[in-house]
Amino acid sequence: MTQIRKVRILKNGEFQSVRLPPGFHFPAKEIYATRDEATGNITLSLHPGSEIWDEIFARFRAADVPNNFMKKRPMNSIPAPRALFEDANREDENRQ
Repeated sequence: MTQIRKVRILKNGEFQSVRLPPGFHFPAKEIYATRDEATGNITLSLHPGSEIWDEIFARFRAADVPNNFMKKRPMNSIPAPRALFEDANREDENRQ
């Protein structure tokens, strides 16, 4: 279940600090602060926000990649049927 706590903001000149209660401490010396442009909400996290992924996908869409890129590769063909346990069955028969 999501925990929500009201916390204090401390101001020191142009900077603000957030006093986190016990149970909300980060196991790191640095964290990421992400601002949602649509809502203005700010999220503190150990991991970069979704903006990183938005940038990555935008670069993928902008890349000039031919339509047949990686079309011929082993993972695109159906593997040949194999008798995976045939050897094991022979060993069992030989033991008996």
